[in-house]
Amino acid sequence: MALIVQKYGGTSVGSADRIRRVAERLLAAQRGGADVVAVISAMAGVTDGLIKLAQELSPQPSAREMDALLATGEQGASALVAMAVNSLGGKAVSLTGAAAGIVTDGAHTKAKIAHISPRRIHELLAEDFIVIVAGFQGQSPEGAITTLGRGGSDLTAIALAAALKATDCQIFTDVDGVHTCDPRVVPEANKIDEIAYDELLEMAGAGSKVMQSRAVEFAKKFGVGFEVRSSLRDTPGTKAKAAPANMEDVVVRGVSLERKQAKVTICGVPDRPGCAGEIFSAIAAANLSVDMIVQNASSTGMTDLSFTLHHDDFLVAEKILTPLVSRIGASGMTATSGVAKLSVVGIGMRSHAGVASRLFACLGRAGVNIQLISTSEIKIAVVIAEDELERAAQVTHAAFGLARPRLATTAADG
Repeated sequence: MALIVQKYGGTSVGSADRIRRVAERLLAAQRGGADVVAVISAMAGVTDGLIKLAQELSPQPSAREMDALLATGEQGASALVAMAVNSLGGKAVSLTGAAAGIVTDGAHTKAKIAHISPRRIHELLAEDFIVIVAGFQGQSPEGAITTLGRGGSDLTAIALAAALKATDCQIFTDVDGVHTCDPRVVPEANKIDEIAYDELLEMAGAGSKVMQSRAVEFAKKFGVGFEVRSSLRDTPGTKAKAAPANMEDVVVRGVSLERKQAKVTICGVPDRPGCAGEIFSAIAAANLSVDMIVQNASSTGMTDLSFTLHHDDFLVAEKILTPLVSRIGASGMTATSGVAKLSVVGIGMRSHAGVASRLFACLGRAGVNIQLISTSEIKIAVVIAEDELERAAQVTHAAFGLARPRLATTAADG
């Protein structure tokens, strides 16, 4: 018998009507002949509300208690979905992450899954239950509740699909799949029918919020194919899979955008071992996450080192690095917010030339100044002024032909 794992995000269970719609979808899948396991996120806004309440009570609540608190959002939503299934004549039971057999390490608020023992899930499926699992959470070996980080319900679904050897894994959200760009910025953006794990990983890291990057990494490692689709419409979504050769025919798969960035440049850094390590050790000690890192070639024994980070961390980074500049013998530091990152992603870059020249040329014609450039095998990312991001996205999307009409593409393929 087929076994389907379906994950529903917070907006998909954001009201009683939407919960009822999820229940109907689960019952339809079961009546179609499949065993069904659902992974449920907290209702939209619940997690943020719990965080706000915790901060009102304690400026620095312990990570352990935050996990115990935040896990209740998914548990409540899971129970509500089970109630809805039962009220429609089905059989459903909700399980916490621990009851579902999800064992993690002990790193509170950002735990990693160690293993899954899905015996209880198998027992319930054998009794014709639809099994509703609270996403985003597990249990440490010591028995404490742990959470998997923001977007962790995606990881729960992918990991359960791997452990259960599911036939299908479907990630339901409020969008109908992965698009060539954010449709709110580029209305002509197309839904992508198929995407390689590596492309989706790069797009997630470059600002696309459709899937948690750790979940995609897990899917790639264990070969879990999955589909991102809308819970609000019954239409096909985007299938993520390992990349067959013909996927490289598409040079650029999409354009990703990330706002609210800041840029720090330390000028005149002595070109000697240990300087970069001292800089980034100070950043790590402050628990700040760095994105792009660019260092100039040294010709005079000195170099400039630039990096980007989220603008919420901008003032902290500036504060901890200011005394460090003189200590390492650098000549100065500039720190600016109000920048954004634009990335073009596609596994076809491995075998096609000219992507960088086309990107830089189209931005030049649009009068968009590039402040930093970073590349990987299948991605080119640039830092630009945030107020130029939408215009840059639109011209880049057009320059790579990503808005081609779907009908014209189908005709050409046929």
